[in-house]
Amino acid sequence: MDDKFTTLTPQLYAYLLAHNPPRDAVLTDLAAETAALGGWSLMQIAHEQGVFLSLLARLVGARRIVEVGTFTGYSAICLARGLVPGGRLLCCDVSEEWTAIARRYFERAGLAERIDLRIAPALDTLRALPERPEIDLVFIDADKTNYRNYYETLLPRLRAGGLFVFDNVLWMGEVANPANQEESTVAIRALNDHLVGDGRVDTVMLPIADGVTLAVKR
Repeated sequence: MDDKFTTLTPQLYAYLLAHNPPRDAVLTDLAAETAALGGWSLMQIAHEQGVFLSLLARLVGARRIVEVGTFTGYSAICLARGLVPGGRLLCCDVSEEWTAIARRYFERAGLAERIDLRIAPALDTLRALPERPEIDLVFIDADKTNYRNYYETLLPRLRAGGLFVFDNVLWMGEVANPANQEESTVAIRALNDHLVGDGRVDTVMLPIADGVTLAVKR
């Protein structure tokens, strides 16, 4: 039986954070400003997740990254910091209010020139992209019911060996609760079932934050 795992207690999580690179002043202030939004702040990625995204971008040598769901910009900053020199990040979001915070921090981080933030329904933005396999990395962290649509739209535009990163694939544990038939839960559950059997990609699901799936295009 595959049961080799460690329960992440608050004490152990504090230890984990202490053994990751610390936030710099930009991310510290952004996290604090986002926390002041109240319950909406749950949409911000975890600190270790941001470190992970920067590292993934560096590992794939990302020149072109697409992010679906930017919120206040924490993940975008982490992704943009992993770009190769001259690389670009396309951010898709529908909120002028939340991304106004992101824009301020992009400037403060010295990354504004590397980030193209487009305010529009993400599928409209993505479908308008050239149908060429030139994207290196995609991070999807937006409305759960459209995850599959984002995936199918971007897969032909991702290069072979390129990487999808899906956030919230554990959905606070509700994906394993069959009694939960809420629309977003059903959508994430269906995506997870689809990805594990999709012959176009190689995947791994990891218990980072609220669950992360990596999918590498074959």
